[in-house]
Amino acid sequence: FQSYALFPHLSVFDNVAFGLRARRMKAGEIARRVADALKLVQLGDAGHVMPAQLSGGMQQRVALARALVIEPDVLLLDEPLSALDANLRASVRSELKALHERLPNLTIVCVTHDQDDALVLSDRTLLMRDGRIAQLGTPRELYDAPADGFVARYLGAANLLPPRVVFPVGDARHDERERVACLRPERLALVPLGEGQLHGTIASVEWYGAVLSIAVTLDAIPDEPVLVTMQRGPSGMPVKGSRVSLRYEADDVVLIRP
Repeated sequence: FQSYALFPHLSVFDNVAFGLRARRMKAGEIARRVADALKLVQLGDAGHVMPAQLSGGMQQRVALARALVIEPDVLLLDEPLSALDANLRASVRSELKALHERLPNLTIVCVTHDQDDALVLSDRTLLMRDGRIAQLGTPRELYDAPADGFVARYLGAANLLPPRVVFPVGDARHDERERVACLRPERLALVPLGEGQLHGTIASVEWYGAVLSIAVTLDAIPDEPVLVTMQRGPSGMPVKGSRVSLRYEADDVVLIRP
């Protein structure tokens, strides 16, 4: 459970002003800085409102304004979006990203277990595993070139396959003992049988509106289905049990530690 720790008996203005009053600042300076902070989080007209009258997303922004109004050098956010529903979470995530862009001199450290938060919000991502750094880099570096299977699967769906299945026989990149081939589901194209490098049978089809998630059981490794994500096209839904092939580019394959 995440709490924004707003004082229920104080208005939005007084909640945001609390830290400034504790510093014994003058009333005029407090009013100016609170107004600026509320405007920054797009709550400029909500100073008189009580916290109970606000939505979860608006309470989140009041808590942010209260933290920002004292002009910190570093802002620590600990699971800031975990108490929000999916739609509100996406909206507030976008607002946090925009806020960071408006305050380029502010360092924000955000702790999260949500892969979307990590990919969208961060300029640099540090992924921890059992108290140790698993990988540090930009979100794109961690997603496109994960250090190992843990990183690959933590930041999204990933197909981890034996290199012998993905690369031609005799390819120098084979190393079955120390490496697996990582292929993201969106990098695989579902094509008619015989037109791709991998062949198999559709095991399941899940519809997520505009996107389809398809599990394909490969002939070469039937134990674990390969995931494919694709935009739903005008030709309709793929059919469970159909024989298909999967096509990919060599550059889409990354050899990583298991």
